[in-house]
Amino acid sequence: MALITAIMRLSKSAIVRTPAVVYVSAIRGTPLLVQLFIVFYGLPSMNITIDPFPSAIIAFSLNVGAYASEIIRASILSISKGQWEAAYTIGMTQNTALKRIILPQATRVSIPPLSNTFISLVKDTSLASLILVTELFRRAQEIAAVTYDFMLIYIEAAILYWIICFLLSIVQQAIEKRLERYTAT
Repeated sequence: MALITAIMRLSKSAIVRTPAVVYVSAIRGTPLLVQLFIVFYGLPSMNITIDPFPSAIIAFSLNVGAYASEIIRASILSISKGQWEAAYTIGMTQNTALKRIILPQATRVSIPPLSNTFISLVKDTSLASLILVTELFRRAQEIAAVTYDFMLIYIEAAILYWIICFLLSIVQQAIEKRLERYTAT
């Protein structure tokens, strides 16, 4: 979805570009919490009722998709025009050049910011507790309410989030190292 939105945003056609621009602008211009509430609490007013977990998935997907599309778009734009020109010179169409030349290079450029976006998403899942999704933070709240040991329980939850994010950072570094093989030195 993010790749399609990024390509739509790069289109010269206003008909193709405008929906992507509006989507990205609306998502980036509103808080994730508001987006969660619109999907879970707002849609029922239009007779569309979605359970908490799917609501969270929809809201998080829409949110991350917009941010990821901007990262991908910027990554594509970071590839020099000379790469496009070289592809055209050897007879590639725009689509072939994009698939074979530009996107592989843009992928390498986009890994660090996309990984950061994914790590932020993991932390943002704590907001899903506000629409009744039982996730790590919600579970910590439930335990703290019973034990009255709020500080210890919340610190333990923070440590678990940190461990998850740390492991994701290790995966990110491994992907970056693997992609490093394909660069000229």
